[in-house]
Amino acid sequence: MTERLVREVPRRGFTGEDTPALEDLQNCIHCGFCLPACPTYIATGHELESPRGRLHLIRGVLDGKVEASERLISHLDLCLQCRACETACPSSVPYGRIMEDARAAIVANPEVRPRSWTWRTLALRRLLTAPWLLRLLLTGARTSQLLGLRAFVRGRLGRWLPRKLRDLEAQAPVLRSRPFRRRGTLASPPGASTRVALLLGCMHGEIYPQTHEATVRVLARLGCEVVAPERQVCCGALHSHAGDADTARDLARRNIEAFEHAQVDAVIVNAAGCGAAMKEYGRLLRNDRRWAERATRFDERVFDVLEFVAERDFEDGLGRVETSVTLQDACHLAHAQGVRDAPRRILRAIPGVELRELATPDRCCGSAGIYSVVQPEMSRTVLDAKLEDIAGTAASIVATANIGCTLQIEAGLRSSGSPATARHVIELLDRAYAAAGGA
Repeated sequence: MTERLVREVPRRGFTGEDTPALEDLQNCIHCGFCLPACPTYIATGHELESPRGRLHLIRGVLDGKVEASERLISHLDLCLQCRACETACPSSVPYGRIMEDARAAIVANPEVRPRSWTWRTLALRRLLTAPWLLRLLLTGARTSQLLGLRAFVRGRLGRWLPRKLRDLEAQAPVLRSRPFRRRGTLASPPGASTRVALLLGCMHGEIYPQTHEATVRVLARLGCEVVAPERQVCCGALHSHAGDADTARDLARRNIEAFEHAQVDAVIVNAAGCGAAMKEYGRLLRNDRRWAERATRFDERVFDVLEFVAERDFEDGLGRVETSVTLQDACHLAHAQGVRDAPRRILRAIPGVELRELATPDRCCGSAGIYSVVQPEMSRTVLDAKLEDIAGTAASIVATANIGCTLQIEAGLRSSGSPATARHVIELLDRAYAAAGGA
């Protein structure tokens, strides 16, 4: 049980232990620097679809001046939680945690919680915490693609499907490879000087197994013993973003225990959204006396794979990869974790790679976890701007650092007929080692 006292709030207001803290909101000086950094404000031009506007709404609910009506909640729901505003803010307003707390307070109050949020919470709880069910669904999708059913749906059947179903089908990944489901010791090179654990994630190994394979090979080449703890679970990022703080906390505790048991020097994550969530376990469990200190210690051992690799002597033995690349900065790598140089340092070190920067490399692509499903129109608007930026570089590969970005951009490139492909940065590094005969 938490010891934190919850403030009195209106019946149709915020409730629960995650109610946004006034001290966080008071940092905002209403300067407006966040407006040109916010994708939804850029798309709509509406103040209430900006970080400043949303903070004003949240403060109004906390002060009892307005109720958390369905209309008010819709403005909070349209937020991508990309956290670009945090980078732009001169007052260091922790917008990401304010928004997560606000959503958690809405989920905790049945008086204000929208029905769609209830179904969303239940779906995430059932699907992402039940690996067998997720695997069953993806195995069915993989089989249908192999049998040519996807082509049939897109062709003859597609015109009869509702638009929402057609949009969902268009976002679905192409499942080409055997899933990565290995646990235990993944690599044990002779003379390994570092022992690291890899977060497998709930969907990453099912949809993009090649990213895990490349990650393991690169880490082994750099002298790391790589293990995947048996009892690891979903990181809880999507649950936190959707306001289901209770499930996120439960998953955090289970992961901390699993990775502690593995006795590793570092926990490596190759999905920026997952890494950002795991680096904030300390805050997530701040009110739990049993886990707060353990969670803070755990945070210090979590590294994005690109952050980890860039700090090592990775440049020896790289072969040529003749291609042009543009980099999409994953929001939760650049803004939430503050890691920007690492992916660029890796790409620039690969012989033959021509790095062509986007005009706005750190602007969200519109994926944002489940955002592309629950807010498809705004997601597509944000994606269209990103695709236009990508097309301007004429690059052959869009380098990413997050599964959500890869999914979103890959679907966008496919629907627009672009010949470009999306690849994780670590896959390009692995390809360079292979080109030199070293992997």
